[in-house]
Amino acid sequence: MNTQQTVKAASKRRVFLVDDHPMVRERLAQAIERDPSLEVCGEADDAPGALEAILKLQPHVVVVDLSLKRSHGLELIKNVQLHCPDLPVLVLSMYDETLYALRALRAGALGYVTKVEPTKEVVSAIQRVLDGQVYLSDAMQRRIAEQQIGRAKGSNHSIEDLSDRELEVFQFLGRGFGTRRIAEELGIGVKSVEAYRARIKEKLGLRDATELLFHAIHCAHNLR
Repeated sequence: MNTQQTVKAASKRRVFLVDDHPMVRERLAQAIERDPSLEVCGEADDAPGALEAILKLQPHVVVVDLSLKRSHGLELIKNVQLHCPDLPVLVLSMYDETLYALRALRAGALGYVTKVEPTKEVVSAIQRVLDGQVYLSDAMQRRIAEQQIGRAKGSNHSIEDLSDRELEVFQFLGRGFGTRRIAEELGIGVKSVEAYRARIKEKLGLRDATELLFHAIHCAHNLR
């Protein structure tokens, strides 16, 4: 490699990908590599492996999915911010943006883009957060505003009142997972899951387990 090529390679900004689907990582990496100013420096499919690699490789930006193996992207974002407070994070997720975008920003992310967006939009979002700007799509900003207006006019009970962990449990319930399966997925005890279920019922004003399950399934269907 000659001097000019070395300088060009060194000027590229390094992107680290965290997603538990190899095909998603491959497709996204291909799109990123087509941008002459970016390169993928590493990948991971779970939070512990991601954090270890991030600290070692020191990327310029991290792209994180919220659904990871035995973990959740929100916790990874918080840990990344704890160890690397100046490292920008972009969330790329299948989850409903109005439900998770604000949570992701509160956790420390600078942007949120859904997997239904074309890859060129994702690359544009990466460039935006690399420049220190917050990225939210126009549609997402409108939906968040509409959600807040609707909440102000509607019920006092809202999914937004759930903690991050309670929301995870609620979504697993909506996917038909039982208490033991949820405990395995989250790496916590069965009693902890039962405690989260009780708090969810209280916060959402639900009377019993049947009403909780019905509401979780209904919300899971509407948030697809």
